[in-house]
Amino acid sequence: MENLFSHAAGPGSNEPVPAEGLEPVVCTAVVPGPVSRAFIGFTDHTHLWWPMETNSVYGPGSYVEFEENLILETADDGRSAAWGTIDDWQPPLSFHASWYPGTTALWSTELRIAFRAVDGGTEVRVVHDGWEGAEDPAGTRASYEKGWPDVLERFVRFMGGAEA
Repeated sequence: MENLFSHAAGPGSNEPVPAEGLEPVVCTAVVPGPVSRAFIGFTDHTHLWWPMETNSVYGPGSYVEFEENLILETADDGRSAAWGTIDDWQPPLSFHASWYPGTTALWSTELRIAFRAVDGGTEVRVVHDGWEGAEDPAGTRASYEKGWPDVLERFVRFMGGAEA
């Protein structure tokens, strides 16, 4: 499975690459509208735009939501999986979570999503790091480096923005 939730080592590798020297993955996108609208779209309506067909634990038909201090995915048969634990909630400006979809909190990375006003709308900035917490730091980082731009593009479309 090659998506945001895939933590497999890269081809030909038998051992995970150490986290030293792995830079954060940083992705940005601009969505139309004010900061508060972007924050609500991202956190309250995730189930309407998140690409469950490619980036989920249970696949299409499941549902993702922010619930209290957790980000949860619930399958159509009722099973649920925590994607992350929110430890800093600053609406409408940002949130930070220990991020571990498809695995356990033991293998968590660090995710911060920030929202700020810019010309033309709101910049959404994803900063994903803490690779030393992943079972396979380099493989996990590579997966998210590839996946976050696609996720943000989907969010931009949902919010009424133009495709990149």
